[in-house]
Amino acid sequence: MSIPAEAFFLTPGASGTLQQQIQEMVAGGILRGRFRPGEKLPSSRGLARHLGVSRITVTLAYTELVAGDYVAARGRSGYFVSENAPSHPGFDLTASEPRDSIDWRRVTGGRFTAHLLPEKPKDWHAYPFPFVYGQADATLFDHQNWRQCALRALGRRDFGVLTDDFYEADDAMLVEYIARTILPRRGIAARPGEVLLTMGAQNALWIAAAVLLGPGRAAAVENPCYPGLRMILGQLGAEVRPVDVDADGLPPDAVPKGVAAVFTTASHQCPTNATMPMDRRVALLERATREDFLIVEDDYEFEMSFLKPAAPALKSLDREGRVIHIGSFSKSLFPGLRLGYLVAPEGFIREARALRAAMLRHPPGHIQRTTAYFLALGHYDALINRLNAAYRRRRMAMDEAIRAEGLEIAGQGGFGGSSFWMRAPGQETVALAAALREAGVLIEPGRPFFAPGTAPGDTYRLAYSSIPQGRIAEGVATIARLIRETGVKRPA
Repeated sequence: MSIPAEAFFLTPGASGTLQQQIQEMVAGGILRGRFRPGEKLPSSRGLARHLGVSRITVTLAYTELVAGDYVAARGRSGYFVSENAPSHPGFDLTASEPRDSIDWRRVTGGRFTAHLLPEKPKDWHAYPFPFVYGQADATLFDHQNWRQCALRALGRRDFGVLTDDFYEADDAMLVEYIARTILPRRGIAARPGEVLLTMGAQNALWIAAAVLLGPGRAAAVENPCYPGLRMILGQLGAEVRPVDVDADGLPPDAVPKGVAAVFTTASHQCPTNATMPMDRRVALLERATREDFLIVEDDYEFEMSFLKPAAPALKSLDREGRVIHIGSFSKSLFPGLRLGYLVAPEGFIREARALRAAMLRHPPGHIQRTTAYFLALGHYDALINRLNAAYRRRRMAMDEAIRAEGLEIAGQGGFGGSSFWMRAPGQETVALAAALREAGVLIEPGRPFFAPGTAPGDTYRLAYSSIPQGRIAEGVATIARLIRETGVKRPA
């Protein structure tokens, strides 16, 4: 790695000769860990030109640094940070003295940090039993074909897609594929002008909420629900009205009056996995018409339908344009892709597109075109089939282990998915999760999914998307053992 000349600058009024100042800059950078052993320093000519000093001044400074073993000269290759360079013991670049006299809580009001998501282990791969939700399993992903699609998107033919600013537009190839192939599988007919690409479902939810809501406007949300949704609504200043779900998801007659929007995961409720039956979907749409509210449908995990076909999307029943539909490739491809989409009438999409343009213009063109090729060449469907087959096997293994250990299932999807919603009677699962983490098991406590003051405390989610099938039984047995050791009896 080469250190750019721009990393150096002379401070006006600094003491010492120019040669001494250059020596101090280089030596200080090495001592503080900014410059690492083996990294190449700027040439004497290049650094002199950048600093506006004579080349001999830089050369003399480098010579002194070589004598002190801070720098090594390598023939005609130039100057490098010495492998034997002194270092400040225990110095941490990230722990330098803060230079901040601003009261940021007062300046910002803390309106965003007051609504943060719970932290999850970044090193989840290191745990032997990671029942974590939403992460990709590298053993199932089609690396080779994704790489080929990425290389194709880098080719000369697609150079404009890679380099151009689309302004407010999206990759027409990807939008057309979503409209012609993905949405019809959900029973949705949409024109390209009714589709907007987003940076994942989280970004889509934020855009939809920002367009529809604001301070003082009310939204009904499922309870429990995706914690990120409550975070979004809280940051936007909207009034959040939770609606308790049951075995069939959101009860339409329980939606409070006076809301501007209802947010629902009708086909696969998050996190209980319940599927809203057809009569409820019709009733929700009829009530939306009578009371003039809109519906935001988060249609996540519909691809994971290996037990039976997923129910048609709520949007497919919409005859008035009241449903804003959200889809994502993050669960089916990989979460780091950060690519999703909104489907709604053109009037809404125009407003949403303008809002997105003010934030990020559009998702990266290369990512859009790579995904478009991956879908169009059939790799996406092949991946979904592979995921479904693996998830079916893992689900069977987990179901058998759960029943063998006498653990309690609180909710499981009728068509598949990638997790079980569980209950540990008498347990506080936040504490249980901490104890299990010490034993190498990662679970997701249920408390963050509930509205404040409504969480039962004994629920948790077990996902099987990231854990190898062969480790499921042992991991579930460890969960059961810790529950028994804390004095909780098995359910009868």
